[in-house]
Amino acid sequence: MHPVVVYTLSRAGLFGVTLALLWLLGLQNPLILLLASFLISGVASYVLLSRQRDAMSARISDKLDRPKPQDD
Repeated sequence: MHPVVVYTLSRAGLFGVTLALLWLLGLQNPLILLLASFLISGVASYVLLSRQRDAMSARISDKLDRPKPQDD
Protein backbone atom coordinates (compact mmCIF):
# COMPACT_ATOMS: atom_id res chain seq x y z
CA MET A 1 0.00 0.00 0.00
CA HIS A 2 1.13 3.55 -0.68
CA PRO A 3 3.13 4.95 2.30
CA VAL A 4 1.16 8.21 2.33
CA VAL A 5 -2.11 6.29 2.66
CA VAL A 6 -0.70 4.07 5.42
CA TYR A 7 0.58 7.05 7.40
CA THR A 8 -2.65 9.02 6.98
CA LEU A 9 -4.84 6.10 8.02
CA SER A 10 -2.55 5.39 10.97
CA ARG A 11 -2.79 9.00 12.14
CA ALA A 12 -6.57 9.00 11.78
CA GLY A 13 -6.83 5.69 13.63
CA LEU A 14 -4.62 6.91 16.43
CA PHE A 15 -6.75 10.04 16.75
CA GLY A 16 -9.92 7.93 16.86
CA VAL A 17 -8.54 5.61 19.52
CA THR A 18 -7.37 8.55 21.62
CA LEU A 19 -10.74 10.26 21.24
CA ALA A 20 -12.61 7.11 22.30
CA LEU A 21 -10.34 6.48 25.28
CA LEU A 22 -10.67 10.02 26.58
CA TRP A 23 -14.43 9.89 26.14
CA LEU A 24 -14.61 6.58 28.02
CA LEU A 25 -12.49 8.09 30.79
CA GLY A 26 -15.17 10.72 31.30
CA LEU A 27 -14.06 13.74 29.27
CA GLN A 28 -17.42 15.03 28.03
CA ASN A 29 -16.76 18.62 26.90
CA PRO A 30 -16.55 18.31 23.08
CA LEU A 31 -14.04 21.12 22.56
CA ILE A 32 -11.66 19.93 25.25
CA LEU A 33 -12.13 16.32 24.09
CA LEU A 34 -11.13 17.19 20.52
CA LEU A 35 -8.21 19.40 21.55
CA ALA A 36 -6.83 16.85 24.02
CA SER A 37 -7.23 14.03 21.48
CA PHE A 38 -5.47 16.09 18.83
CA LEU A 39 -2.53 16.91 21.09
CA ILE A 40 -2.14 13.44 22.60
CA SER A 41 -2.44 11.64 19.26
CA GLY A 42 0.04 14.08 17.71
CA VAL A 43 2.67 13.34 20.33
CA ALA A 44 1.93 9.61 20.17
CA SER A 45 2.18 9.57 16.38
CA TYR A 46 5.54 11.33 16.53
CA VAL A 47 6.84 8.45 18.65
CA LEU A 48 4.87 5.48 17.30
CA LEU A 49 4.71 6.27 13.58
CA SER A 50 8.29 7.31 12.87
CA ARG A 51 8.89 4.37 10.51
CA GLN A 52 5.76 5.15 8.48
CA ARG A 53 6.64 8.86 8.42
CA ASP A 54 10.14 8.06 7.11
CA ALA A 55 8.70 5.79 4.39
CA MET A 56 6.23 8.49 3.36
CA SER A 57 8.97 11.11 3.28
CA ALA A 58 11.22 8.89 1.16
CA ARG A 59 8.39 8.19 -1.28
CA ILE A 60 7.58 11.89 -1.70
CA SER A 61 11.25 12.80 -2.00
CA ASP A 62 11.80 10.15 -4.68
CA LYS A 63 8.84 11.48 -6.64
CA LEU A 64 10.12 15.05 -6.48
CA ASP A 65 13.70 14.12 -7.37
CA ARG A 66 12.74 11.99 -10.38
CA PRO A 67 13.51 13.78 -13.68
CA LYS A 68 10.48 14.64 -15.77
CA PRO A 69 10.25 13.07 -19.23
CA GLN A 70 10.97 15.38 -22.14
CA ASP A 71 8.15 16.01 -24.62
CA ASP A 72 9.89 16.26 -27.99
